[in-house]
Amino acid sequence: MSKLDLLLQQAADAIRLARRVVALTGAGISVESGIPAFRGTQGLWEKYDPMEYAHIDALRAHPEKVWRMLLELHTLVRDARPNPAHLSLARMEKKGYLRAIITQNIDHLHQDAGSSFVIEFHGTGHRLACMSCGERYPSQEMEVEEIPPRCPCGGILKPDVVFFGEPIPWRALIQAQEESKHCDVMLVVGTSAVVAPACDMPYLAKERGARILEINPEETPLTHTITDLFLQGSAGDILPRLVDLL
Repeated sequence: MSKLDLLLQQAADAIRLARRVVALTGAGISVESGIPAFRGTQGLWEKYDPMEYAHIDALRAHPEKVWRMLLELHTLVRDARPNPAHLSLARMEKKGYLRAIITQNIDHLHQDAGSSFVIEFHGTGHRLACMSCGERYPSQEMEVEEIPPRCPCGGILKPDVVFFGEPIPWRALIQAQEESKHCDVMLVVGTSAVVAPACDMPYLAKERGARILEINPEETPLTHTITDLFLQGSAGDILPRLVDLL
């Protein structure tokens, strides 16, 4: 039995014995669906300076420029489909092993895979919000005929996601904190664990006695601080194997 096989068995045992399991997912879980991560050598922020394209002040000052990047991202998200990692978490929920997913992603792939309790920490790209009147629209129904797209009130529309310089939606933050405080196992998947306050959730769980199971291709700040089991590899490879053991 390889070291990874042994760790997978230990992780499956921990999940099986847990009363409440919560997953925290980041951009890494969607890379295999064709959506680039934001950080790293192939990340979106290597191509676009986040302060120039992803700060709310940049959108207000240069909406046409920012929307050209947003349309590129929208096309990637629109064409993406859930991969085996998303489907595995949905299977875990269906089997009663997973209570909730806290995701930093805006791609809706967890819901598309069949997960029902998904806390969207950074909002969703499936809606557009008016920066003037606050009205929201399903993004699939909006035809982008002009850059930037506008609300019938004349205000500029933005994806209903959290830009740099914007607060986390309070409902999502409170829900995420509550789930983190009350879980006894947290599954951390595909996140660099450096973006606050999402990266605080594993520490919140650990403070209350939860075990931290981390699935990532590379080590993170969590790995040698609070992670109990580090399963190194891609989520699309490891999660299906983990669920099979359950």
